[in-house]
Amino acid sequence: MQLVILSCPKVHYSASILPSTPPSIDFYSKRASSSYFVNWFCISNKRLSGSLSSYRRFSNLDGYCFVKGGSEISSFGSGFCNLSKRVSESVNICKSHSNLSGIRCEVGFVEERDDGFYMRRCVELARKAVGCTSPNPMVGCVIVKNGEIVGEGFHPKAGQPHAEVFALNDAGTHAENATAYVSLEPCNHYGRTPPCTEAMIRAKVKHVVVGMVDPNPIVASKGVERLRGAGIEVTVGVEEELCQKLNEAYIHRMLTGKPFVTLRYLSSFNGRILNQVNDGDQESSGYYLKLLQEHDGVVISSTSLASDTKALAFNKTSAKQPLLIIIATVSDSPLHLPALTAEVAPHAIIFADKNVTVDPATELNLRRLGMEIVVLDQMNLGPILDYCGGQGLCSILIDLKEESSAYHEILEMGLEEGLIQKVVKEIYPLWAGSKEGSVMGFSSVGRKSVRLKDLQSRILKGESVLVEGYLS
Repeated sequence: MQLVILSCPKVHYSASILPSTPPSIDFYSKRASSSYFVNWFCISNKRLSGSLSSYRRFSNLDGYCFVKGGSEISSFGSGFCNLSKRVSESVNICKSHSNLSGIRCEVGFVEERDDGFYMRRCVELARKAVGCTSPNPMVGCVIVKNGEIVGEGFHPKAGQPHAEVFALNDAGTHAENATAYVSLEPCNHYGRTPPCTEAMIRAKVKHVVVGMVDPNPIVASKGVERLRGAGIEVTVGVEEELCQKLNEAYIHRMLTGKPFVTLRYLSSFNGRILNQVNDGDQESSGYYLKLLQEHDGVVISSTSLASDTKALAFNKTSAKQPLLIIIATVSDSPLHLPALTAEVAPHAIIFADKNVTVDPATELNLRRLGMEIVVLDQMNLGPILDYCGGQGLCSILIDLKEESSAYHEILEMGLEEGLIQKVVKEIYPLWAGSKEGSVMGFSSVGRKSVRLKDLQSRILKGESVLVEGYLS
């Protein structure tokens, strides 16, 4: 009978375990419950015959050697298997490979399950509802007892139960005397749902770990105070920066009353603005659609409406649709919007300069669709954000695809007044000719220079370079 050798200095117990002895495996997993094994190294001095497909149970297997013909595996001596499973499950999987002499866990690949670990899991859960929770924040919750996750949940949509309720329901009776991790302070007021603090108190949770205090004045520290008043231990500020990043748009709206604004554009290498992305650039295109769906609203010009509705695929009801904020200036007169259909209308609003005239056919179509135009004395980003903030929108994307007076007017005042928080620029590996794209006109926008902060960059498939930074 072969032994599967499991060892790691960071684990409280090391032992050689007979794979056919379940009690030994159970004993080991209990002793090692505080650790989560990420990578297993497979040790064998024998040739492990068989096709590659027979070893697919070792997901993400690297470092294996092939014999001539490439159909057999000759050695796992330098390879490792990224199982991401607990000890007992790993052992059970290894039992089916008779030639495997042992596996071991390297120290460098062990992640301790501390408060930060569970809070990062909360953030991961919360992101499942990205773009769907406004005007509420994204929140994730994890219930932990005796080092094991017994319940998880996230807030899926405004009006539906909060993350804490889903996690407590998932945990059931295991929530008693457990620790609850939540990325945002639990609410302590009656809104569309009951207070989460009361749910935690009823469940007899022993300890609550909070990522950050809710900036909403209705909540702000009241949830923490209620829990502490009920005798529950509360820890605040675990992975606080990560939790703040998760809800940067929600926090901004709570503090300013205006949505968080991101300016996005795609340019050629020589600085000409390009319209979206090449159809064949799948990762870049996927990123663009993801960016659109992460925002509650997207500012576009009246002339780009047709291409934007095609990109958003309004006929796909399963996709989250941001509000189309259509801006029209005098240069767009007479306003002509043939792409404004019955499918698009519920997801659109028009802001127009008071001097804009409307094409008769478009005016008739607007009346038929029941749409109104919000008339502005001057095309300015401020009033647009005030209106959108009042409608519960937390994030706005200005999708710059062309050089037009409409964009110029809102960008000029937006940059001067500090109304734009973030810039996303995608640089396409193309030296654009004079007939492709439009010249970037930012040189005449804004009178002061602003240094971007927290810059990040990465290369997308298709060799586009994505650069992100914050203006404030």
